[in-house]
Amino acid sequence: MFNTIADPADCEVLSVIRVLNAKKIKPAEIHRQLVEIYGEDVMTDGMVRKWVRQFNDGRTNVLDEARSERTSVINDGLVAKENEKIRENRRFTIRMILMSFHKFRKLSCMRLSQIA
Repeated sequence: MFNTIADPADCEVLSVIRVLNAKKIKPAEIHRQLVEIYGEDVMTDGMVRKWVRQFNDGRTNVLDEARSERTSVINDGLVAKENEKIRENRRFTIRMILMSFHKFRKLSCMRLSQIA
């Protein structure tokens, strides 16, 4: 039995997957070995398969790729509007704020889907 390694860095786990995949070890066996060393919460079998596919497709980088930044839907005007609502009604609850943002989020998603 091996000692388990707690809280491994993502790039460490991906490096292990890459090496074992290069040795032609099947994804299910890679997952079994990862669980043996890093514990049950390391990564799902499906994620191991996803990474194996990416490495087989030519990916070599085990570090996170830069992601395109989403523009924030929260702006100064929205914050000012919510602050005004709170000042008008001191009994304004967190639930009311969440519902207000929820409506705004739905509206933003609809707008973004129309643009895409």
